[in-house]
Amino acid sequence: TRFRSGTAAISGVKCYAITGAQRRGEDIETTKKWSAGQNKQHLVSKNTAKLDRETEELHHDRIPLEVGKVIQKGRQDKGLTQKDLATKVNEKPQVIADYECGKAIPNNQIMGKIERVLGLKLRGKDIGEPLEAKPKKK
Repeated sequence: TRFRSGTAAISGVKCYAITGAQRRGEDIETTKKWSAGQNKQHLVSKNTAKLDRETEELHHDRIPLEVGKVIQKGRQDKGLTQKDLATKVNEKPQVIADYECGKAIPNNQIMGKIERVLGLKLRGKDIGEPLEAKPKKK
């Protein structure tokens, strides 16, 4: 006789049948699904947990306040609100707010999008300078 344990509805067999089979010493097959009922999409490594605690020697780099001011000034010069800029770069308005006040952890993809929309350099030596349009490769 084969029974499955661990499920509420056991294909027409009452739960007491499993207990009875166990008492009689019959073989019972039990299977457990790997990671069943757990949200294992986003694994957290030990290093990530350490970074979350943020000590002095191990911390996240943040956007410099100078870059945040350049983003804010460039956005205001173009007459954009934080929401408008966020829409243009496909991000949430809170992301733009975090970049402007220096709370954000830098992401090169987001920085590149903001640079293209504002037309200002946000990375490298000459922060705040106009972005030079590179010739497109043929």
